[in-house]
Amino acid sequence: MEQTFTAELFEWRGPAPFYWVTVPEEVCEYVRIEAGRATYGWGVIPVSVRIGGTGWETSLLPRDGGYVLPVKKVVRLQERINEGRAVAVALQVASRGGRAANGTGSTM
Repeated sequence: MEQTFTAELFEWRGPAPFYWVTVPEEVCEYVRIEAGRATYGWGVIPVSVRIGGTGWETSLLPRDGGYVLPVKKVVRLQERINEGRAVAVALQVASRGGRAANGTGSTM
């Protein structure tokens, strides 16, 4: 089931790509429920995401009891998103579907 929310893009000097949005708690609840069928086993949850007209597959990372969503540079450029801007996100937990744990997934 697709979840939608709006969140502000921020820079975090954690793992690449450095730009993220925080997933709101109500969406984190959905992620926790669906995580069992999709997780790689270390808290990383594969998802299908859409911001504007750009869709891609990535993984949520756990942070401060919730999750953060990495936003690729190509997405930021295509959608003209800068740090501090609120963006509308559509997100769905995606089963790995045979992808390797370190697989990059596909661009939709």
